Amino acid sequence: MSLLPKSRKARRRLTILLAIAPVAALAVGLALYGMRDSISLFYTPAQAQEAQVPAGRKVQLGGLVQAGSVVKHPDGLVEFTVADQKATSKVRYQGDLPDLFREGQGIVATGAFDEGGVFVAKQVLAKHDERYMPREVAEAIKEQGEWRGEGSGKPSYQAPGASKP
Repeated sequence: MSLLPKSRKARRRLTILLAIAPVAALAVGLALYGMRDSISLFYTPAQAQEAQVPAGRKVQLGGLVQAGSVVKHPDGLVEFTVADQKATSKVRYQGDLPDLFREGQGIVATGAFDEGGVFVAKQVLAKHDERYMPREVAEAIKEQGEWRGEGSGKPSYQAPGASKP
């Protein structure tokens, strides 16, 4: 008993399929391999700590800029803290910040954590008006139960364990 079909036409189709399948699988594999660095996951500070993001992995970090945390150095280096309700992450950025960047507002920074756990940002995006917050930041804050909605006042985040005024 043969595994090949009896029909000549069916055998030809099976042969073509068996020749094309490995080529298609290789093409898909190469495409996925090439896109691996294009994928950028979004985290809040608490999610990043929980996921233990490895140093050097490109991610997006979002949250609110903690009040009193922005330090601008003369060489253009800016250090600040991004916070959510549960955790904070120190961010270091070399360059010009967006005009709308300020303490207490939502931002999304693209970059990677270094070996010391400091987030080294390559790009910082700030909201464009008073009601806008990046979708990922808004969803993450809603999940944590800290969403205040429109007109409810701005949340002010402090370092975990710090006393509130």
